[in-house]
Amino acid sequence: MRGRSRLFARIADSPAVVDNSYSVYLPPMIPEHDWRNAPLQTFRLWQETDATGATRRPFSVRSIVQHVAMFERFVRHLARSEVSIVTFGPEHLESFLAELETHCAPGTSTPLRYAKLLDRVCRHLVETGVREDNPASLRAQQSAWPVDEPTPLFLDSVADARLQDLVSCGFAGDARATRNAAVVALLLATGITSAEIRRVRRGDVCLVGARPHTTVRAHGARAERIVTVAQFALAPLQAWMDSTTGDSTELLFALHAATGSFCEETLWRAVHEALDEIGFKGGDRSPRVLRNTFARRQLLAGRTNADVSRLLGLSSSRTVIRLRATIANAPVQT
Repeated sequence: MRGRSRLFARIADSPAVVDNSYSVYLPPMIPEHDWRNAPLQTFRLWQETDATGATRRPFSVRSIVQHVAMFERFVRHLARSEVSIVTFGPEHLESFLAELETHCAPGTSTPLRYAKLLDRVCRHLVETGVREDNPASLRAQQSAWPVDEPTPLFLDSVADARLQDLVSCGFAGDARATRNAAVVALLLATGITSAEIRRVRRGDVCLVGARPHTTVRAHGARAERIVTVAQFALAPLQAWMDSTTGDSTELLFALHAATGSFCEETLWRAVHEALDEIGFKGGDRSPRVLRNTFARRQLLAGRTNADVSRLLGLSSSRTVIRLRATIANAPVQT
């Protein structure tokens, strides 16, 4: 509704072409200096008022939130190269996509989604006279949507049980090992993402009572959700919380602490080492494997596609459907 109300306000304030009996809304052109000096705000305004998808329909609120997050990531990349959305060239797009691919599972369509989005942005800028060329056009035209997405990687039931046993006993070593055991345990027990675990606060985790759980706060297009913490994760999480101090508002895994920086690289290394320890040899050894394993475990326990998608914070069941397809004799759900 917020996007629609802004659109109606712009219609009321905008010039119209009058032909005796009716008027036609002409969306005002967003000036170049807005795209150059305030690209994020200008992009959001364009998405909420004038932009449409392949079906010529306005984007949903959820899609706009996702598009803004994608565009912001690209703008940050451009800022490091000291160029803007008005001046960047094909080489900047290629370097961005190459960097992006290092964080994506092989064969996924994420880089293509970025290329298609930036192609739409640049076509709009060319049409409105803000740019003279579209540096994303060639990449978008040369890329095609994959016919089949790759089978998601996960731990089978035996490997899942092996990793559960490993983390439930904790990792031998210092405070950093205690932290890493808690990190892997929480990811495997709840299926939250690497971005979400870095936002979890101490007060979001409840390890007592009939239903230990963690609260995943609303962010972006995802609503707040509560996910039960599996029994095997309670001991390593409690050990980490007992070894650290802080009130309920502080991050569970502080960005800077005596255990070192808790950045994306640190998180991935902890998961990678744990998977190495149980002998997992998959091509992807990122937190995504633990998220897929959690989801598949729920499916094996009899949960529906919709239930598991909600636990993952997903609006679509596409990921869960692909995971269900890996289960022999699993009933097909619509």
